[in-house]
Amino acid sequence: KVSSGVGRAIRDGLDIAIVGMAARFPGAPDLEAFWRNLCAGVESVSRLTPQELAEAGVDRKTAGRPNYVGARAVLEGIDLFDAPFFSMTPKEAETTDPQQRLLLECAWETLEHAGYDPSRYKGSIGVYAGSSTSGYLYHLFPRRVLLQSPAEMSAMLGVEKDTLATRLSYKLNLRGPSLAVQTACSTSLVAVHLACQALLSGECDMALAGGVTIELPQNRGYIYKEGEVLSPDGVCHAFDHRGQGTVFGSGAGTVVLRRLSDAIADGDHIWAVIRGS
Repeated sequence: KVSSGVGRAIRDGLDIAIVGMAARFPGAPDLEAFWRNLCAGVESVSRLTPQELAEAGVDRKTAGRPNYVGARAVLEGIDLFDAPFFSMTPKEAETTDPQQRLLLECAWETLEHAGYDPSRYKGSIGVYAGSSTSGYLYHLFPRRVLLQSPAEMSAMLGVEKDTLATRLSYKLNLRGPSLAVQTACSTSLVAVHLACQALLSGECDMALAGGVTIELPQNRGYIYKEGEVLSPDGVCHAFDHRGQGTVFGSGAGTVVLRRLSDAIADGDHIWAVIRGS
């Protein structure tokens, strides 16, 4: 809870409260596990076996190259989804990108964490979110996309990044602005920034913001080349003199935002305050 002394820090109503959170990361199915991993220094990058690489379609010659790094931050359970819970048919779930399925689960969990039921909340709830390019597209259309039938059109919508935010709004009955955000690696932070601006301008009374990435197939490494972004040893030495690059992986995270004055007035549990972006 915010103490009474914070009152003067609410800069003319420009502060934003984080009142709900949810995330799925490699080795951490929820925020509590993620925090424990951080405190314990757990490295969640997987070292892929030759069999895993082969099953992911990496040929033996490529995997045997001296500069091939068999490392990836793998997210478990991406094939699991409770379709009936979100009023989806098995076929609809099958043709929906795992990224969109996972973000839908995280969005629901975030609202639960915040303690708000969209069907009973009287204000408008906006959505600002983004995802990576769909690798699932090639699973649905292994040859090419012809879009010659309603079924193909429907499947295409299930993997299209443009429909990510509006799908969340539709499935969760959120009646605020709904905007897909695409700014490469900064997508989730830009989504949070846009959500803050929407709250401050009165476009919505609550905002759900975040992003998701699931790389398919997951169990594949990469070819290291000096001077490029990827790490030579499969380790991301963040803020360290050994840092030489990053390692790609999968994950999702969302937050629920409110104007700080509204959150205080309604007695929300405030996890953090955004002072600017």
